[in-house]
Amino acid sequence: MIKEVEIVVQPKKNNPTDIKKIACSVAKVKHELVNDVKILKRSIDARKKRPLYRIRVQLFIEEQLATPQYLPSFKDVTKSEEVIIVGAGPAGLFAGLKAIELGLKPVIIERGKDVKERRRDLAAINKDHIVNPESNYCFGEGGAGTYSDGKLYTRSKKRGDVKHVLNLMVGFGADENILSDAHPHIGTNKLPQLISEIRETITKHGGEILFNTKLTDIIIEKDRVIGIQVNNDTRLKANHVILATGHSARDIFHLLHDKKVLIEFKPFALGVRVEHPQNIVDSIQYHCDLTEGRGEFLPPASYNLVAQTRDRGVFSFCMCPGGIVAPCATNQEEVVTNGWSPSKRNNPYANSGIVVEIKEEDLTAYEQYGPLKGLMFQAAVEKACWEAAGKTQAVPAQRLEDFVNRKVSSDFPKTSYIPGLTSVNLFDVLPKFVSTALRDGFIAFGKKMKGYMTNEAVIHAPESRTSSPVRIPRDKNSMQHPEIIGLYPCGEGAGYAGGIVSAAIDGQKCIEKIAEKVLN
Repeated sequence: MIKEVEIVVQPKKNNPTDIKKIACSVAKVKHELVNDVKILKRSIDARKKRPLYRIRVQLFIEEQLATPQYLPSFKDVTKSEEVIIVGAGPAGLFAGLKAIELGLKPVIIERGKDVKERRRDLAAINKDHIVNPESNYCFGEGGAGTYSDGKLYTRSKKRGDVKHVLNLMVGFGADENILSDAHPHIGTNKLPQLISEIRETITKHGGEILFNTKLTDIIIEKDRVIGIQVNNDTRLKANHVILATGHSARDIFHLLHDKKVLIEFKPFALGVRVEHPQNIVDSIQYHCDLTEGRGEFLPPASYNLVAQTRDRGVFSFCMCPGGIVAPCATNQEEVVTNGWSPSKRNNPYANSGIVVEIKEEDLTAYEQYGPLKGLMFQAAVEKACWEAAGKTQAVPAQRLEDFVNRKVSSDFPKTSYIPGLTSVNLFDVLPKFVSTALRDGFIAFGKKMKGYMTNEAVIHAPESRTSSPVRIPRDKNSMQHPEIIGLYPCGEGAGYAGGIVSAAIDGQKCIEKIAEKVLN
């Protein structure tokens, strides 16, 4: 017999022994009759003065919990029909896994390096301010998510099977807690090994992954894909091309536009990344003493903020408790910030993007660029910030209260951003409508979270790569480009995903559509 109950436990009792004891009491079941306990969902309720865990569990009464099978059966696809997948981010890699599951041969091309080799280029950005345009925080095996935290929560449950994606990740080495945590995340320190396991599975079953292989042209004849060109000199035949290049592959958007392939402007968001001492966020969210802290039984606190100011949305994005602000430029003459956390989230800082929605009517000065107007605006902001900070990977920065008061900061507290900060008035650097909306948003957030508005918090600019500013259209049913047979726009770069899980789902769905045509 299996019985499901919901329990509420104190943080210090969030452990298997106490959870079983409390669940048995709530279910009115004798402790000795319960052979196994499975946690289905776990979240923190911090609405009241004393935070509590709310946990949904299954009790296996006089029966055993079956050993879970997280990975499907994969086929040998060495001699199967090929599908070219451009990009080895979550959309591309999970498309590759679905391909070998269904019996298609994935050939994944990736402009960057494998996860191990990428580390040298990330170190060069942080220490020497040198940006490799093909290997950085955005480009390389695993995509932007590999070294940007690995957050797995998504609002896209209607798009596909979230549980299936999470099961695959557990099968490749992620902690089982991601199946039950309300806001699961893997951690940048653990993601590279998981990505390596996925790569080895794909190649072991006959798929191919080609690194340092950059898409430089798509060969189209009579409105049909017949192949691609890589590295400007090599052609690969292809009947099916999944374009999973990520939101920062600007050259791909330019390539499509130059070839007169239909693309569209897509609304996006842009702003800054704000870093607080973690103990300040803990004290606000957990109602605890700033000095004593949250204690050993609660994780670093996070927040999710939204404000509507002057008919424009301002909101938090990619919040990283216990995290680090990282330099995520993809070209030398720009600066970009993002955030990540290790699996334990044990750094002394909390950071989050605070961004402003960018509408098409905001970009009249960029109208000449047509569907690339958002991309060009985004690039202009990043270059302006690079110039303002001294043309290195240091970023223009300001203390939070100083920004609201339009005052240049005379100094800064310690920060996790390794390349450094340059003190500026961000109102002189960011577009006026962005800085004004941010100021209004911060004032609203300070009212929602008492203590949030502090000069101990530092603004790093810009947070600009929240999502793609371009959409590559596709037919809803076939998932192909409406004008080009065999071209499958996919994932974040095409405008159909907003994170690791939704991108992975989108990659799987593209392969399923190809399999319907090829294998049936």
